[in-house]
Amino acid sequence: MMLAAERMDHVSEDGIVRLVDAFYTKVRTDAELGPIFDRAIKDNWPHHLEKMYAFWSSVMLTSGRYKGNPMMKHMALPGMKPELFTRWLALFEDTCRELCDDTIRAAFMDRAHRIAESLQLGLFYRPDRPWPPQG
Repeated sequence: MMLAAERMDHVSEDGIVRLVDAFYTKVRTDAELGPIFDRAIKDNWPHHLEKMYAFWSSVMLTSGRYKGNPMMKHMALPGMKPELFTRWLALFEDTCRELCDDTIRAAFMDRAHRIAESLQLGLFYRPDRPWPPQG
């Protein structure tokens, strides 16, 4: 665990890299999320991490570095279910709590909750089809 003096007290590209790396270290060993990410990413972790650095840079620093469509990527994943977002958010919050001061943690978590909600609505909200699927 980091000392309080080392906690991120502002958002920077270097801080985003540290946060993303620490988060995905947790994801890769997580019993629920690890297998899904392993199937999707296989041995292409460096590429995925670069995408995530760019994504969070775009979200937090409005850098415009991310070019992609998260909704389409997640739609293509077998095994996606709404509960996985709860686990993702819990691991992300744990990581933010370890690496960020309270203000920065709150800023990251605000964005993370919005992103998770948006993805969940796009992936699972189907007024014409109840969730979970019946019969």
